Amino acid sequence: MNQQNSKIAIELIDVERSFGQQQVLKKVNLVVREGTTTVIVGPSGQGKSVILKHMLGLLKPDSGQVLVDGKDLSRMNKRQMKEVRKDFGVLFQNVALFDSMTVFDNIALPLRERTDTSEPEIRNNVEEKLELMDLVGMEDKYPAQLSGGMKKRVGLARALVMNPRIVFFDEPTTGLDVSMSNEIYRLFYRTQAKLKYSAVIVSHDVPKIFKLADYVALIHDGKILGNMPPEQFQLADNPVIRAFVEETMGPIYSSEREERFFYEKV
Repeated sequence: MNQQNSKIAIELIDVERSFGQQQVLKKVNLVVREGTTTVIVGPSGQGKSVILKHMLGLLKPDSGQVLVDGKDLSRMNKRQMKEVRKDFGVLFQNVALFDSMTVFDNIALPLRERTDTSEPEIRNNVEEKLELMDLVGMEDKYPAQLSGGMKKRVGLARALVMNPRIVFFDEPTTGLDVSMSNEIYRLFYRTQAKLKYSAVIVSHDVPKIFKLADYVALIHDGKILGNMPPEQFQLADNPVIRAFVEETMGPIYSSEREERFFYEKV
């Protein structure tokens, strides 16, 4: 996808944020382009989810700007923020389904709470998402009756039910085995190809997550490094990125880079 010239959906400019004496974000700069998938990686506790919460408007920066379509979230009132969030979909790490609601009602919830959509329209929309997620026939079941992978599918269906322009994924494969993780990734790829939304994924699942990424950004010591296509990221000269790649993927990419350099010199 790598649409370097596509419109910017989200932009963080010199964003700083501290919690007490701990500065978590230090002049973070990041661009998310329309129709692409940006993956934010990094060790636990580095601030990946804090960046996500700033993009959602759940946290405000101490300084800097968080722009969605060029508009600064920190300057919006509640009504304006509510309007912007209609374009957002979120798949939470723990899925956050309501145990007392059926699959159908869980998926329909955003439409019922945030729009004036009629029940027949809601039914049509939910049934469309059920089909997209291969969940046809599951609409009357409750979360307790579903496997972990099925719950993720329901969560994604709910995240997409309002046809958002931007979808956020917070550690989307946590708790799933390798086979189920791969299945969920294929589902992400298929739904984005069909619905054309912009995706921001926070994940520790390297290298598998790279297969989905148009851009990979590493958060290290409160700053963003990289934000480049995965192929470039894996062969980057930056020593911090190289160390991260070797730690998570092994030395093969370093070897490939050196071999490529040798042949280019010949």
